[in-house]
Order: sequence, then structure tokens, then C-alpha cells
Amino acid sequence: MEGKQAGLRPLVIGKLKAVRPVIQGGMGVGISLSSLAGAAAKAGGIGIISTAQIGFSRPDFKKNPMEANLKAIHTELEKARKIAPEGILGFNIMVATKEYAKYVKEAVKAGADVIISGAGLPIDMPKFVKEAEGREDCSSRRTMIAPIVSSVKSAMVICRMWDRKYQTAPDFVVVEGPRAGGHLGFSREQLTEYGADTDHVAETYDEEKYDSEIRGIIDLVKSFAEKYGKKIPVVSAGGVFDHKDVLHHLALGADGVQVGTRFVTTEECDAPMAYKKAYLDAGPEDIVIVKSPVGMPGRAIKNKFLEQVSKGPLKVEWCFQCLEHCNPAQVPYCITKALINAAEGRIDDALLFCGSNAYRCEKIETVEDVMKELCGEGA
Repeated sequence: MEGKQAGLRPLVIGKLKAVRPVIQGGMGVGISLSSLAGAAAKAGGIGIISTAQIGFSRPDFKKNPMEANLKAIHTELEKARKIAPEGILGFNIMVATKEYAKYVKEAVKAGADVIISGAGLPIDMPKFVKEAEGREDCSSRRTMIAPIVSSVKSAMVICRMWDRKYQTAPDFVVVEGPRAGGHLGFSREQLTEYGADTDHVAETYDEEKYDSEIRGIIDLVKSFAEKYGKKIPVVSAGGVFDHKDVLHHLALGADGVQVGTRFVTTEECDAPMAYKKAYLDAGPEDIVIVKSPVGMPGRAIKNKFLEQVSKGPLKVEWCFQCLEHCNPAQVPYCITKALINAAEGRIDDALLFCGSNAYRCEKIETVEDVMKELCGEGA
């Protein structure tokens, strides 16, 4: 595989080596579970499982969502390892998740190769990982950890805090730009500044402006890499759809890319066909910025659910205890319910998260074919 990569270097994180420098982005609820992550790892990339309400399909989920989710971390990783026994697999865990520390520790205990964490600043992730690694029932694997950052400022805050509090630095860093899908690490004003808040992001996006931010983050990370005497790869994400995009990010100095949207319309993606079809049917004008109960802007496909939400809040009938800071009486809708509806194919009642390029998805592909195209392989 490595010899067919059209010159792309492997992504090396510590002792982990992904022969294709592509991380499959974590997408929840239920969009990137064992099937997609396993296929991505088997194809030579890094497969990521989202822990966002990961146990939603378990019979005990409604009664005890936390217990169901922690159990599912183990079962989903085990199933992914059966698909890719030698592959690199891990989890995406939102900092905004209620009992965030428990999820991080359980992922380490399960044997995750990597943990990627955003939707907030994962200031204490090194502490939680170290505590889990000291447990007798913990896997002997060394879990590599990465914060998701969107600016030089956020990267500086995390790197300085990890340095000061825990005398460590990230094992790798994921930079997620304003063209990404799902929850975004930008204010609405910042999205406007980058031209990424419209229905026609492809025409308005100020790529050169954000490219300078990516370069700044890479330079900052290098300074901490030098201090700790190790290589800290930077992986760029947000709007990466084809080989041209990959080459662009690598030319900026990134060591690899993270891709989410492109993998949704694959045979192996855990999403139902109705969800995938929503991507295939979407036009540029259908992709919009929404306000999420998480407290961050998000990018999604316009549908009947969003039309309904625009007319007023939807009553929260059951609290799934998903977010650390959430008052069911004040949120516009229950995000868990909206995302579970998406994962179960009830599209008209669902929040359909997507990236800015979702409208470019034209067919159902295999993960292997997507990986080849991203890496410039084949004809």
C-alpha cells in the first residue's frame, strides 16, 4: 500500500504509523462506529469512533445512558478491531460531554490507540489518561492524545496548560477549520469573518486567511515539540474532500488530514441509507449554520426539523444526561433525540450534521475507494 501513495508520507504518531495520512473524523450520534472506523483503519488510515451517545441502540440506554455508553465503548472498539486487527483505532470524545473524565478513562481502559477531543478545551485530558493507564484492568497500549483546536489562541492555551499542569505536550494536534461539519469551534462572527457562514461557502470562504492560522498553529506546536524533544504531528481538517484538498493542507505543513463528510456516503458508514441519501440529495443552498444546544454553532442540512425549530423551541420530553451544561427547560431542542433520530433514519425529525462539502457527495463508495482518491492513487 505504501508504495502506491503517489509520494504521500505516512502519518507517524509516536510508535503508530498510518500508511495513508488520513484520519477518519469522529461523527456522532451513531455515524462513525465500528463499521466505518474499522474500514478506515483497515484501509491504512486511522479509524475514529464517536463516543457521543455511543450506546444509543442498547436496550438499557434510556434507563441508564451513562452505563450503556461506557459498555458500548468496549463493544464498538472490539468490533472495529475484528475488522482491522492491525489498524489504528480510537475515539472522539467531546469535552462538553457530561462526565467527560469517565469517557476518557473508559476509552483508555478499552485499549484506544488514540483519543481526539474537542467541543471545548480538553485541559485535563492528560490527567485522566494517566489515571486510567495506572489501573490494573487497563490495556497495556499507550494511548496517544490530541486536542482539537481552531486557532493559534486555543492551541496556545491548551499547550501552555498541559505544559504547566502536567509537564507534557500533545502527541498530535488536530486543526479543525470553519468548513468542518457538526459542532464548530468558532463564533458566528468568526464564521462570517472567514466567509463560512453562508449557503455558498465554496464561493465565499477566505481560504488564504485561514491558511495563515493553520501555519501559525503549526509553528506554535513546533515550539512545544522542541521543548519535549519529540515530533508532534499536526493534522488539518475542515473541508477536505479530494486529493487536491489533501495536497493543499500538506503544502501548508500539515502532517496529515482528517476527513469526515466524504466518509458518510460510503458503504461501510454506520449511518442509515436515509441519512446518506440526504447528503446525496443536498445542494449548496441546503447546507446551513445552526445554533446547537451545546452552545456552539454547527453545520447541518436544512430539513423539516430545522424548519420546525425555527418556529420555536421543541419540548424536551426526556433528559439523556448528555451535556455537562444543559438545562432542558431552556434549550431549543434535545440534541440527543435529534441526533438519534438521524442515526435511526427518521430524517424529517433529525438534526443532519454535515460539512460544507456535503453537496459534493454524488454516490455511495467504499472506504478503500475514498482513501485511494484522497491519496491520489489509481488511474
